Amino acid sequence: MRKYTAVLMLLFALFAGQTIALAKVQAGQVAIEATPGEYSYQLFLPHDYVTAEKENWPLIIFLHGSGERGTDLAKVKVHGPPKIVDGNPNFPFILVSPQGYEDEDWNIDRLDRLLAKIRKEYRIDNRRIYLTGLSLGGFATWDWAIARPGIFAAIAPICGRSDASKAARLSKTPIWAFHGDSDSVVDPMGSIEMVRAVQAAGGNAKLTLYPGTDHDSWTQTYDNPALYYWLLQNRLP
Repeated sequence: MRKYTAVLMLLFALFAGQTIALAKVQAGQVAIEATPGEYSYQLFLPHDYVTAEKENWPLIIFLHGSGERGTDLAKVKVHGPPKIVDGNPNFPFILVSPQGYEDEDWNIDRLDRLLAKIRKEYRIDNRRIYLTGLSLGGFATWDWAIARPGIFAAIAPICGRSDASKAARLSKTPIWAFHGDSDSVVDPMGSIEMVRAVQAAGGNAKLTLYPGTDHDSWTQTYDNPALYYWLLQNRLP
């Protein structure tokens, strides 16, 4: 608990815009161009990843929405965690933010290969791999977790939906979903039905509905340090 309290204090300071003096800070976000047929991505390493040579790190995979697809990797940083961590070394996760292909939905097989690559090349704590995404990425967060139960320690889909008839596959995955109750782009019933279906299967799922909020339910979600604290509380057996 003392460890989580320290992390939470760090997160609140980070989101409050305070500067924290840390020794030997080595951090950054870089664009990684992939080979043809694979996803390029933004990669962020925590401030002491290099110096803590034996430490394995929690991983967040962030899936953007439809507007950030294409070949300009800078677009991935428009919203969400890659926007938050850009130039800030105090984020206590490795962050991988792939870029989807123009006019295509997220491809789970391609995402599988990306995750396998990241696990091979970086010191990932395989018990603490977290998945989140918004809009089109929120759909894919549900879909990928359903397709590969047991990989993710927790998921946080934002303004997404999936096939509620398959929700029982997520009965052992902690879920915190988010949606604006006035979303005019993605019906909030999509999130409501998914969370209800997981709960009916005995799963651990909760939903935050933002009153009076249209499609952008991600800004206040990703700006809230409570989300990251909640993620860190969950790990695979």
